[in-house]
Amino acid sequence: MRRTTIFDTPILRDILPPISRWALKRLGWTIEGEFPALDKYVLIGAPHTSNWDFPVALAVCFAKRQKIYWMGKHTLFSGPLGPLSRWLGGIAVDRRQANSLVDQIVNVYAQSEQLVVGIPPEGTRKKVEKWKTGFYYIALGAKLPIALGYIDFKRKAAGCSELFYPTGDIEADMAKIRAYYAPVVGKHPENQ
Repeated sequence: MRRTTIFDTPILRDILPPISRWALKRLGWTIEGEFPALDKYVLIGAPHTSNWDFPVALAVCFAKRQKIYWMGKHTLFSGPLGPLSRWLGGIAVDRRQANSLVDQIVNVYAQSEQLVVGIPPEGTRKKVEKWKTGFYYIALGAKLPIALGYIDFKRKAAGCSELFYPTGDIEADMAKIRAYYAPVVGKHPENQ
């Protein structure tokens, strides 16, 4: 999958990184760590408790020149919103199909030379008792590591710090991933 997105659109690809770095600094945010120097991986971002997560995450990605994609319901990609959704990095998924969302994204990874898909493990901004496991099974099926990205509103720090390689023991792996995020505070901690 190779298409032009907002991340590689001429002019924007050159002006958005310094603007993002300036805006984040002006608002008191720091960027920590580096995105992996890999062509393909699954990027999770947690905690996801607010609509503000998206613009902060986008600014961090622009600042670090990290091109990311996201998954969206197939209906977002038809009509006049279609080209805009794709340009913003969207990948259409159809939940009506017989194959699962996991299989659809694993196939997209298989057809791509370079691809990073950002996935919030909670699947919503509301409080959940249990994270969704799709990101884990996508990484396992595509034989890719999971990059642990975060937005900590308490410290005003965001970034990506380490890679996690799924072992297939989902209970043990999810416990380790959740433990990593335990000290990270979202904009609305009550929704974590």
